[in-house]
Amino acid sequence: MKRILASGAALTAALVAAAIAVPAGAASAQDLSHPAQTGPHYYTTKTPYAPQERIGSYQAPPKGFAPVFAENVVRHGSRAMSDGDDGDAVLAVLQTAQSQSALTKLGAQLAPQVQALLAGGSSIGFGNLTGRGVQEQQGIALRMERRMPTLFSTIADDKEPIKVVTSGVDRAVASANAFTSGLAAGNSAVAGLIQAPVTNKDLLYFHKQPQNADYQEYVDNDPDLAAVLAKIDGEPATAKSAAHVVSRLFTPGFVATMSGDDQISFARSLYALYSAVPALSVEAPNVDLDAFLPAEDARWFAYLDDAEEFYTKGPSFSGRTITYDMAGVLLDDLFAKVEAKADGTDDTGAVLRFTHAEEILPLAVLLDLPGSTKAAALDQPYSYQNNPWRGENVAPMGANIEWDLYARTSHNGHNGKPTGSAKGADYLVRMLYNEKETAFKPSCKPISKGSAFYDLNELKRCFGKA
Repeated sequence: MKRILASGAALTAALVAAAIAVPAGAASAQDLSHPAQTGPHYYTTKTPYAPQERIGSYQAPPKGFAPVFAENVVRHGSRAMSDGDDGDAVLAVLQTAQSQSALTKLGAQLAPQVQALLAGGSSIGFGNLTGRGVQEQQGIALRMERRMPTLFSTIADDKEPIKVVTSGVDRAVASANAFTSGLAAGNSAVAGLIQAPVTNKDLLYFHKQPQNADYQEYVDNDPDLAAVLAKIDGEPATAKSAAHVVSRLFTPGFVATMSGDDQISFARSLYALYSAVPALSVEAPNVDLDAFLPAEDARWFAYLDDAEEFYTKGPSFSGRTITYDMAGVLLDDLFAKVEAKADGTDDTGAVLRFTHAEEILPLAVLLDLPGSTKAAALDQPYSYQNNPWRGENVAPMGANIEWDLYARTSHNGHNGKPTGSAKGADYLVRMLYNEKETAFKPSCKPISKGSAFYDLNELKRCFGKA
């Protein structure tokens, strides 16, 4: 695999500056040095990462508490498309149309754009982490260090290891390497404490493991799943949007030779390419497919993509839990690591995990993260009108969930053994979701109304881990 590595003092300085200056509640698909995009875009889970809270806006921990441990679960950063099939399919139709002089003026401009996009993906290897993905991961790491500089200073002073775990897939390993290079850029003293990544597929690639054969059977053969996706795909808007897309690229005579299925297949392949463009902004910086896929059509094909993700990886059908029960192993590991730090059985300073959307989406359901949990009734299919679930919000590229552990400290201001309190907890946990302070599920009670901090024992109680 060709690896993209950020290097040089200038790049490090730019990353640090960008990591600090991200606007709160960033809603656009931009990150670091990439310009803001104009108009609506519909990239679903291919949306590039944007942190959701500004450095400096976080709640201060209660008096007498200091961070002693951090852990996260991170989706790999922006990546190239999985293969060149969609590009080849689009180019084949364009070539046939060109041979028949059946391209419109707009249609004649599409092939060079597709070829440039494919070249960009091929240059790093299909499916691999892109330059933008590297920058996303480095930025997340730099902001993590800046949020808790005393934690990473303590890690450095006490020589606490920083453990790194990945799914073993190339883009996850590359994301881990990019992330840890960001940590080292923020605090060079921790560089020697970052352990080499280890692979744990049962933890971070569980959807493909034999113990989840029932889930794989559901995806491949469940009749309710097949029926609802067929119903959604068969909505009249699919054929209408596809017809609109091809009518702008090909002459009426050529369009007449395409069956409805051919038009839909072409439009869906074009949408797949469209959603890959932002990830390849470093490797294919001049590619822009907006003109070829109007926003209203992109939105419909994004909905079709979201529907499949919703039913196969998200909350899915009401009363069924097969799509997210398997993420329990990851939730258990989050608890195990904070508990080990709290009870003194592990001196690790941080645990960093790198995974995929297939793991982030079901974990979001188990954690009851905003907009991630509403299931669909069997007789009322998921739609943008009846459900807030959106792939771009729940699991964009680089999506991350972070738990920070705070301990009660001694009176001299340094981290120490918990002193105990008749009124309060000795250990508190704060959760960040895409870097935004996020409440745990409603049955979990924070230390005070509106606080982002929770007693660890309270979290164990409300998640049934006590």
